[in-house]
Amino acid sequence: MKSIIVKVGLLTCFVFLGCSFKEAFADMTMSWPSKCSSYGEVIPNQNPSPQHMNCLLTNAALEAKIPPEVVKAVASKESGWRQFDQNGQPVVTQDSGIGIMQITNQSNYDQQRLKEDIYYNIQAGVETLVSMYNRIDLPKIKDVGSDVIENWYFPVMAYNGTKPVNSPLFQTDGSKNTNAYQEKVFALLEQDSFLQDTKLGLYPFNTVDFEYQTGSNENIVFKKMEYTLTDQMHASNYFFQTGDKVSVTTDGVKLRSQPSSTSSILKILGKNTGLIIDGDFKYDQTLGSINQFVWYPVKTEDQKLAGYISSAYITKKLDLPSVNPLDDNDLFLTGKAPANVKIQIMKGTTLIGSTVADANGFFKAGIPIQKAGTQLSVAYKDNLNALSPSSTITAADKTAPLAPIVNTVTNKSTIISGKTEVNAMVTVAIAGKTYTAKADRYGNYKIGIQVQNTGTTISIIAKDGAGNVSQVRKTTIVREAPNVPTVNAVNTKTTAVTGKTEKNANVVITIGKKIYTAKANANGDYKVLIPKQRAGTKIYVIAKDARGKVSAIRTVSVLK
Repeated sequence: MKSIIVKVGLLTCFVFLGCSFKEAFADMTMSWPSKCSSYGEVIPNQNPSPQHMNCLLTNAALEAKIPPEVVKAVASKESGWRQFDQNGQPVVTQDSGIGIMQITNQSNYDQQRLKEDIYYNIQAGVETLVSMYNRIDLPKIKDVGSDVIENWYFPVMAYNGTKPVNSPLFQTDGSKNTNAYQEKVFALLEQDSFLQDTKLGLYPFNTVDFEYQTGSNENIVFKKMEYTLTDQMHASNYFFQTGDKVSVTTDGVKLRSQPSSTSSILKILGKNTGLIIDGDFKYDQTLGSINQFVWYPVKTEDQKLAGYISSAYITKKLDLPSVNPLDDNDLFLTGKAPANVKIQIMKGTTLIGSTVADANGFFKAGIPIQKAGTQLSVAYKDNLNALSPSSTITAADKTAPLAPIVNTVTNKSTIISGKTEVNAMVTVAIAGKTYTAKADRYGNYKIGIQVQNTGTTISIIAKDGAGNVSQVRKTTIVREAPNVPTVNAVNTKTTAVTGKTEKNANVVITIGKKIYTAKANANGDYKVLIPKQRAGTKIYVIAKDARGKVSAIRTVSVLK
């Protein structure tokens, strides 16, 4: 292995001290090639195996804090991961691009070493990308860092040149320039690192963002220096640590027994399956495999199964938000989620509330009052616009029914009826006795009662299925006819039925087919003569006023 010396703190040197790449490159011995020592020495004038190359590009990127996906895609676009051609000669293009990273017109680097030394060439390419990222004349995405793949769009463009040919949009019609260098690099990235499973977030470009003359060789002037993306963005999948929770990004993903596409399949995983990272990532066991992703050892959340999964099919798992109870009187929904995430509250497909969690993760979002039983879903978007799984909450019934409506109750009524909340239990209290019945699905209720005298007070309440009790509705028995007469005890020796009724009312007694009558006095006392009756005989007593209004019937049985 050749000894290669490289910079410490290149960015500080380059940006703040103004030193050259060559000066920076002499600061210290680079360490990343040693992390691929298990593959053996690089043979002069011969390309390493694909997985050895995968290891080299990955570790060079990680040491420079660049998403390896970006470095690998640039190397693919530039040379197809080739330092040498089939004859063992350095790959040099017509525009003097050299080697795997196609370093062009970089006089600060040793041109011969760029041709001969793959480590040196990769390092030069990585350094160039870093310097492009730190240019202050290139746009960035607001509030995200270098770990976010989408934030490398403009540095990748600058790697090839910020010329009109690489403008993201055509000035003539505003259409996307799919032939731009960076567009091709990112297409390769999606193809090789994500196996077309993941689509990178798109910038909201406008033609006014770029100032240039079509066909000119002058650099583009960027008029907008900061973008906010609404699409989901993606952090590199190379920064997961043991114990991190991840989820599967699509259906039909294979959990393998070994880090190889040819190893046995342990299980087919569905989208959103939760897994736990169980160690450092591995390169494909088959040296000649052209897979550009890596394999992570993982175990299932129940820890009953362990295997390997492609980095192309995993993403950071977002926990469910915690939601506090909600009832049908609440104007706010509260809960907890990760700090500073964007909370969204959905009723079906309609957004009804949103807010941002505070630095401790607590949130409070205003919402319209919800009907009891309404189900809401609560999720959040993190700083990369990744949407979490949804927690569901159902609005509890904490609203008592209204006091029941009661139809008129007379002193002849044997039923109390009215209207209340659907399916509520209605309870009627009369003189210490209670009567209960359930309202139907329309809220109608009927309750049988004993006939009551005029002026008696009745209390009625309704209780819903959630246990909420209405206020009391009180009503008074109204007169329709004389009150039902009272009847004193009648036995086998009785020859007169006596009792109390409305004053001056006519009392009519029916025994079998016989009728006996008498008139009550001014105090309402009455006495009706009858023959002696056998025990158990039914006697029916009514009172009739001067207007012919007839009371309810009082029924008594003859006692022994």
